[in-house]
Amino acid sequence: MFNTIKQRLRDVSTINALCSGAEKLANADGQKEPGAEHLVLSALELPDGTARKAFKRVHADPDGFRAAIARQYEDALQNIGIALPPEAAIADEASPVAAGAGLYKAQASANTLMQTLARDIMAKEHKADSATPLLGAHVILAATTAQYGVAIRAFQAMGIDPTKLTEAATAEIIASRMA
Repeated sequence: MFNTIKQRLRDVSTINALCSGAEKLANADGQKEPGAEHLVLSALELPDGTARKAFKRVHADPDGFRAAIARQYEDALQNIGIALPPEAAIADEASPVAAGAGLYKAQASANTLMQTLARDIMAKEHKADSATPLLGAHVILAATTAQYGVAIRAFQAMGIDPTKLTEAATAEIIASRMA
């Protein structure tokens, strides 16, 4: 019982780090509220390293995810007829914004990812093994369930098959239990 309570407190700490990291990344990109892509970026920075390892298992560079996100925004602008000059890049043009005050707010994609994380992944993981902490790989699992959005398109732009990334993230979760 005491171990379960300790684990839940660690999970809350991880969620706090994940959300605050996502907000900082979004603000640095000129967005007031983080999206699912910012949660993935934040998961790649978590100290457990499982999100980064999942990317590496599918032979993808985790540091390339930010550029893949920028490409998605550039492609969206081009699709509505706005062409950026070759020397301009969205990642370089972003003007940071101040963090929001008050309650934590996120884009719909981030809210959906967090709901998926809570409902589907963490519920199953904690029933199977209550000692499994919330890991960056869990965030990757939740992100791969999306059908639409910047994060899933960024995975695809990097040549990452979401099914293979799901398998890699699951393998990292299992490996973390053995450590």
